[in-house]
Amino acid sequence: QVQLVESGGGLVQSGGSLRLSCLASGFRFKLHYMNWVRQVPGKGLEWVSGIGSESASTSYAESVKGRFTISRNDAENTLYLHMNSLKPEDSAMYFCTRGPPQLTSYPERGQGTQVTVSS
Repeated sequence: QVQLVESGGGLVQSGGSLRLSCLASGFRFKLHYMNWVRQVPGKGLEWVSGIGSESASTSYAESVKGRFTISRNDAENTLYLHMNSLKPEDSAMYFCTRGPPQLTSYPERGQGTQVTVSS
């Protein structure tokens, strides 16, 4: 079955950087559009960034554009999110998902990785 395992989160000061990873299995990773989404307790899912198969295209939410970079390694079934210039409002649980970008619901998610940015 589909498995998505996120890692790389942590506590970082404002202005700092983190790299999130997502190891995917159970499907042909290289054929799928992949996304990062995030969620703060009590709020809905927020789409952050997406990348097409074979890295053909990338897209970003306005709130992270210029600070975050999404990438993928299809040989290793791994999705990445490089986060720079982190802000306290970036604090959330981050999940990787497959499917079209900019949806508000992604039922297939891993356990997530927590990012906390202190001011």
